[in-house]
Amino acid sequence: MERKSSDVKNVDRPRRKPAGAAVLQDTVTEAIQRALFEEWAETGYSALRMERIAARAGVGKAALYRRSKSKFELVTEAVKSTATSITPIPDTGSFESDVAMLLRRMAATLRHPLVRRILPDLHAEHARSEELAELLESVTRDRRAQAMIMLGRAVERGELSKDIDRQMVLDMFIAPLYWHVIVQHRPVRSADIRRFLKLVFCVAK
Repeated sequence: MERKSSDVKNVDRPRRKPAGAAVLQDTVTEAIQRALFEEWAETGYSALRMERIAARAGVGKAALYRRSKSKFELVTEAVKSTATSITPIPDTGSFESDVAMLLRRMAATLRHPLVRRILPDLHAEHARSEELAELLESVTRDRRAQAMIMLGRAVERGELSKDIDRQMVLDMFIAPLYWHVIVQHRPVRSADIRRFLKLVFCVAK
């Protein structure tokens, strides 16, 4: 059976890459998330508006709604993707070095102007919004699970007792630093990191 010329064209013609709604450009997604955090820092969560986020990002509302159908969906994706990468859990081969590096990384994160304004608002909304409370608890569980691996490595190396209160040790990773930077608005110096490191080891004994 002889093939029609139209059949040959359809077979030989290379397929076009999907465009438009079929492709979500990473640069647009990054611009939207950056605009979200900037708006959040300025207005607080309750006053966030999708149209203002789109305008700040320089995109149409259609591009925004292709990614998220609501403000909460947008916030969920942005918070989860950022929380998993913003302060990587170190693996230096030494518990003391791991904790020191983690504290320095967290201090740098907490000093960021957007973080310093968004975190207090997020924790305040925790008491008012059931959705945000679940999001914050989910992110916290994921981060603590990552840090728990670091503790497990230290126990396997014999640096920590297997009977330590691991949850309390994890609390000490962030609680004094958070209070110092976010609540008291104080700068973090090398001496502060050493002091916080000693607190961690006091609890880990």
